[in-house]
Amino acid sequence: METIAPLWLWGVFVAFVLAALFVDFVVLKKQGAHAVGVKEALNWSLAWVAVSFVFNGLLWWAIKDTTGSTAIANEKSLEFLTGYLIEKSLAVDNIFVFLLIFTYFAVPPAFQKRVLMIGILGAIVLRTIMILVGAWLLEQFHWILYVFGAFLILTGVKMWWAAGKEESLDDNPALKLLRKLMPVSKQFDGEKFFTVENGKKIATPLLMVIAMVGLTDVIFAVDSIPAIFAITKDPFIVLTSNVFAILGLRAMFFLLQAAASRFHLLNYGLAVILVFIGTKMMLIDIFKIPVAVSLGVVLGILAITMLWSAKTAPNT
Repeated sequence: METIAPLWLWGVFVAFVLAALFVDFVVLKKQGAHAVGVKEALNWSLAWVAVSFVFNGLLWWAIKDTTGSTAIANEKSLEFLTGYLIEKSLAVDNIFVFLLIFTYFAVPPAFQKRVLMIGILGAIVLRTIMILVGAWLLEQFHWILYVFGAFLILTGVKMWWAAGKEESLDDNPALKLLRKLMPVSKQFDGEKFFTVENGKKIATPLLMVIAMVGLTDVIFAVDSIPAIFAITKDPFIVLTSNVFAILGLRAMFFLLQAAASRFHLLNYGLAVILVFIGTKMMLIDIFKIPVAVSLGVVLGILAITMLWSAKTAPNT
């Protein structure tokens, strides 16, 4: 599937990602294991959003320079913004599950940063593969759009049905399988993934957490990637909007961790967004909803749900 982005912009995107990973794995690693506070999380969240908007501005300029059309540049940058917003909002659901995993395994706050850093790296690789394969499938088999649309609608209905119910990992089949595949120690050994007990090398709970976070992202990627394909079929915009949303996931986790109770109704809004996007995808050959309208609907749903959550937040 062709993309309107010039080749050099792909190189700039790769440079952005490598620089971000360098900051995460080299610069922040020097800070050592520590609990991330609200102020630090807020600063990093704002920084990642700013970087994403800078890249979107560069995308607009590059497309205008390549095509000579301001209208096309406006449309493509709006597609990026809409895809970014959708992925960012759906990432909130990932975060709530990550909170559940960290709580279940009693992961010390000082170790959570490393788990998320590794999880983000795995998510970037996984989603790049899934997006490129998905773009090829859409080019070869247009009818897959309808499959994606129906899947998103069903996912939205399921999310609405499950919203507000207490989740538990006790009966999680993935966790049961992991425990059968690897013996796990009962105690953490710093940030190590393996330790030695009774002369045998076995996994620590931290490795189990990494595996659960990875499996969770696979599940959510299957939901979120088709949602962006409903906005644009340009693989460059799908990939970049997805990856930039993921890069800010670690900071957003620690920010929402401190305010999780204030967004206790957000899953209802996410469910409505998925149903809307799935419906848009199902109707794509009959009636095409403009990207600006899609962006407005998504923003409106998020705003209403967040205000609703804040108004009905339980007193703490």
